[in-house]
Amino acid sequence: MSEVTTIGLDIAKTVFHAHGADGTGRMVFSRRLTRAKLLDFFAAQPACTIALEACGGAHHWARQLTHLGHDVRLIPPAYVKPFVKRQKNDAVDAEAICEAAQRPGMRFVAIKTEEQQAAGMVFRTRDLLVRQRTQLINALRGHLTEYGWAAPRGRAQVLMLADLLDEEEMASSLPEAARDMFKVMVDHLYRLDAQIADLDREIERRAKADEAARRLMIIPGIGPVAATAIIALAPPIETFAKGRDFAAWLGLTPRQHSTGGKQRLGSISKMGERTIRRLLIIGGSSVVRQASRRGAPAGSWLEGMLARKPRMLVSVALANKMARTVWALLTKEEDYRAPAPVAA
Repeated sequence: MSEVTTIGLDIAKTVFHAHGADGTGRMVFSRRLTRAKLLDFFAAQPACTIALEACGGAHHWARQLTHLGHDVRLIPPAYVKPFVKRQKNDAVDAEAICEAAQRPGMRFVAIKTEEQQAAGMVFRTRDLLVRQRTQLINALRGHLTEYGWAAPRGRAQVLMLADLLDEEEMASSLPEAARDMFKVMVDHLYRLDAQIADLDREIERRAKADEAARRLMIIPGIGPVAATAIIALAPPIETFAKGRDFAAWLGLTPRQHSTGGKQRLGSISKMGERTIRRLLIIGGSSVVRQASRRGAPAGSWLEGMLARKPRMLVSVALANKMARTVWALLTKEEDYRAPAPVAA
């Protein structure tokens, strides 16, 4: 039997499938494995390259298999799909993963440590609570409208109406059952506010304790949340050869559909880490908003862009510029220096 050099592993909750190939790419085995027997199977295999799709649980299994002495590589699912043959099942998926891993130009995902995943959970949890708070506020506004009470947009305006639930004017206009449900939602809203505030303080503490995060917070538009999110969620910065690659990974560069030597660029691709991209665009929007009110520095890139382009386009372009600046600061380990204005 030929010696196995590459194994493609299709992972799931309880049933896994391994496809082994030799140095020429020829199949050596295709085997179904249960969760309980997975590590025992790979412990008996000679050290080789094991490839998995970068999906839920992939980083955990990558760490476990690395401890067994294997060279583990994670592949983005979009890069595996072109190698899938007709039909779909676990065996075909494992074979496609194995085939993709043997391509010389394949790109891989960096394996995260448990600490990196834990740091990322802080932002995932905060995003979840913020979404729940937004849903709750929309529900409150919608239900209050049914009884003739309209609240302007904004959390503060809804809380102002919520404080009036015990007032005679509002209480008399609401059925008892409705008042009880409004109080349940208001109490839950206050709890969410307190939990989000706790997470904001934890994120700020992490930002102050990390040297790289402190360096990033000097960049206009990047605060504690964005700085620590970049440190926790982005792959090692040396993964990217230049700042443009980092911006492209975040999905802040135009989607390209070119052919015949004619370049066609569309909207941003929205690939990569959506949390970091969203935070950079929000930060860019904040800088653009302040520049629109108070005026951008004379002769600056921002002044020229605001004079020619719509504000939202400038916000995304500034987010792209911020991403390149982040790459430069983390790569060179330098502090941010504001660009000098260009003379007219």
